[in-house]
Amino acid sequence: MSINRVNISGNLTRDPEVRMTSGGTQVLSFGVAVNDRRRNPQTGEWEDYPNFVDCTMFGSRAEAVSRYLAKGSKVAIEGKLRYSSWERDGQRRSKLEVIVDEIEFMSRGQQGQQGQGGYAPAPQAGYAPAPQPQQPQAPVQAPPAVDVYDEDIPF
Repeated sequence: MSINRVNISGNLTRDPEVRMTSGGTQVLSFGVAVNDRRRNPQTGEWEDYPNFVDCTMFGSRAEAVSRYLAKGSKVAIEGKLRYSSWERDGQRRSKLEVIVDEIEFMSRGQQGQQGQGGYAPAPQAGYAPAPQPQQPQAPVQAPPAVDVYDEDIPF
């Protein structure tokens, strides 16, 4: 048995592209930059080293998801790896990509789209999020201060 599952989070490196296969299936393609933190041996400082990952999503959700994504958007993705190879102009080419099963938007949405400026919800298959009614918010009250001492803790 083998397991082929991938979880990544990062920022889109380019605007997503939607295209159609000859059979009518929608295909969404985009790239995600995923940082790897390593210590620089010369300076001793931690530095981010980006990994660039190609991602592809198929089906009716592809177009709906593309409306919520743009270059720089932060996303979390769950999917599986797929290796492809082909020949172009006499040269052998290959790539490793993530086939997206689930996507979660982690960037703050624009005020017009998200109402209260919350995080953008992931649209369900073919559905756009319903507008949220604005409700007055009650002021937040802090809980009363409690004096807790080490000797009060039962362990």
